[in-house]
Amino acid sequence: MAFQGLLRARVRTLLTILGILIGVAAVVVVTALGRGARDSVAKQIQSFGSNFIIVFPQSSQASGARGGQGSGLRLTEDDGRALRRDSTSVAAVAPALRARSQVIGGGKNASTNVVGSTLDFFRVRDWPITRGGAWTENDERTKSRVCVIGTTLSERLFGAGDPVGRDVRIGRHTYRILGILQTKGQAPFGGDQDDTLLMPIGSMRSRVMRTPPGFAGVLMVSASSADTTDRAAQQIDSILRERHHTPAGREPDFSIHTQKEFQAMQESVYGLLTVLLVIVAAVSLIVGGIGVMNVMLVSVTERTREIGLRMAIGAQPREVERQFLLEAIVLATLGGLAGALVGTGVIFILSEFFEVPMSPNAASYVASIGSSTLCGIVFGFFPARRAARLDPIEALRQE
Repeated sequence: MAFQGLLRARVRTLLTILGILIGVAAVVVVTALGRGARDSVAKQIQSFGSNFIIVFPQSSQASGARGGQGSGLRLTEDDGRALRRDSTSVAAVAPALRARSQVIGGGKNASTNVVGSTLDFFRVRDWPITRGGAWTENDERTKSRVCVIGTTLSERLFGAGDPVGRDVRIGRHTYRILGILQTKGQAPFGGDQDDTLLMPIGSMRSRVMRTPPGFAGVLMVSASSADTTDRAAQQIDSILRERHHTPAGREPDFSIHTQKEFQAMQESVYGLLTVLLVIVAAVSLIVGGIGVMNVMLVSVTERTREIGLRMAIGAQPREVERQFLLEAIVLATLGGLAGALVGTGVIFILSEFFEVPMSPNAASYVASIGSSTLCGIVFGFFPARRAARLDPIEALRQE
């Protein structure tokens, strides 16, 4: 009977279903987008390295004025060696210098990130070499002109060719390519991690980026395990404070950040964004629910004589109420099912053709269809109640 009642006004029913459909599809797509974004960010943060900790230099606040992050010049390679030697929770330390430079190779020119570091860089960043190999400790001592490049830079300079053994030029110096780094992808804060060139830090300091002897732009640290990351950060703080003669309670000339901090910050940002988008989708669902209520009120008005006739031959008010409430539930549930199908199609299109990170799950579908059914109950109750309270005699008089 509920289906028959809805089929009497097919166009009006379809338009109402469309309103519910849009709200449910929005909930499904937004939920999948939020989950996909969080999963993508988690992978990007994990790509930093194994149990990653980074130490930045910064100006200490001595006279009321403070420089920006990286403006201090206090971190050194000796600091890194001290951390590796004195900390029980640190597995590896890689000092690093970074600069943006023009690289020429294969008859092409590209601007890329040039990084100078030590062999521990590959361990700290958990970044293996897929083709060729790394430099040696002797290359570090002699400041050899050798390098390892990322896959993006390799494609930009040499296309599909093998760059191992070929030369690139930075400024007036030529460097031999020893290997190709494994693909990492995008960084959590933007930028292509594979658009990079890595060389020994001594070679970087003497030919690309002039700095004081032993200066390290940052110290990249790998804790011995995920469980010891916090303890490693505390030990790093204690060791560097002692080396830099910074007493407890005074702001140091360095800052320590862990993977957990990056992940917590990204989670909070994406969590807030997801909540806002779900609120927008919920508003769409409420608008669709109001459409259901309007349609059911019109249906009650049009079928007043039918309601009076049913009551006159013995139908109880609760039976009339149940009939119209069931019509509203069927209407909203059909809209929810259609919205889930449309949302699935949108997710497929966005993920396959536009490479948007999407991660749908069964819970979002159950919640969306369940919310549409609940919407039918909530917004269908008033019209059903109104139909049940009609006076049979007055209803039969309606033309």
